[in-house]
Amino acid sequence: MKIAVTCENGQVFQHFGHTEEFMLYDVTDGKIVSAVAIRPTEGGHGALAGFLKAHGTDALICGGIGAGAKSALSDEGISLYPGVSGGCEDAVKALLDGSLKYQPDIQCAHKHDESHGCGHNCGEDKHGCGGNK
Repeated sequence: MKIAVTCENGQVFQHFGHTEEFMLYDVTDGKIVSAVAIRPTEGGHGALAGFLKAHGTDALICGGIGAGAKSALSDEGISLYPGVSGGCEDAVKALLDGSLKYQPDIQCAHKHDESHGCGHNCGEDKHGCGGNK
């Protein structure tokens, strides 16, 4: 099984569509056997979903994510665990032992290039949406 995590500085990155790096964990018998950082060549939810599928991803752990991205991941057969914060490896370990706290209904539903009260504009290169609307 391969589990991808949106990543920035070892922490779960909070806006899927702006992810510049994923940590990809290879899991065998419920244990992490390897981890590698992968960087997509293009952004946007459709391109990122295809990128993850091309790397054999079975599941994704992330922070904030929009409806289009959820749909694109579902179309690729990738299980989704959104609304997560904290360390990337800690999140994978929690998923594996059944203790991951995630928010399946979280949805970043703002319009891009507009502020939505979480301290950034969505047109910025990096920010943490955390599912705020």
